[in-house]
Amino acid sequence: MASDLIRVDDDGVLNLTISTGDAGTALDHALVLESREALRAVTRGKLEAGAVLLRGAGKNFCAGGNVAAFAAADDRSDYLRGLADDLHSTIEFLYETELPVVAAVKGWAAGAGMSLVLHADIAIGGRATKMRPAYPGIGLSPDGGMSWLLPRVVGAARARHIIMTDQILDADRALDLGILSEIVDDASVEQTAHDVAAGLASGPRGSYRAIRRLLHHSATSTLGDQLTAESASIAALGSTPEGVEGVDAFVAKRAPDYAAARR
Repeated sequence: MASDLIRVDDDGVLNLTISTGDAGTALDHALVLESREALRAVTRGKLEAGAVLLRGAGKNFCAGGNVAAFAAADDRSDYLRGLADDLHSTIEFLYETELPVVAAVKGWAAGAGMSLVLHADIAIGGRATKMRPAYPGIGLSPDGGMSWLLPRVVGAARARHIIMTDQILDADRALDLGILSEIVDDASVEQTAHDVAAGLASGPRGSYRAIRRLLHHSATSTLGDQLTAESASIAALGSTPEGVEGVDAFVAKRAPDYAAARR
């Protein structure tokens, strides 16, 4: 990986930094591309990780797209299509890895930044965390999957209201809506999010992959299809080293050692 902002740490967490202090913590296109390559490497078995941590390196998680770069483009339509396509292919690889995703949502998460928070399984915010769709403010429409995910999180009517009126959601409101999972002190957002991701990386990775897969497909499955998928999934996990270790540890009244089971 070309940048230490995109790395797997000793805890097995794939850190994907999506913004820096440059350009006002706007979404960094180069880092999006680096993130895509790292996620692609995971799906190809060339990079091992147990969880993903989405983060920003500046004061905000991500303040949205780089609007100054939009304005400077010779062909704005072509430029925006390229940015959106690159972001969307990165998100597709994020799902293909089937790794649990944690977001460290400090400061602002606006525009594409808010979209990325919605893709996290667990989003940790601080008291100063704020979210905003931001697209109507510059005469554009959502990207990054916001129009698909926000209705599924908060309901279709509420999603229309939030996006069309460009609402600013403070941390408490985002928590109530289910966008944030937990609020901690602002200074603790990064560490708490990393600790959660590290805990997931050290846990039963096959279980987490299956949970994420089942939850993702449930949106378009019938109850019958979902029950069939659940039966197949739990049966398959029951004979894996992690599944055997988890059950045996429970019976023996000891803590499971999933890392040893994977070796």
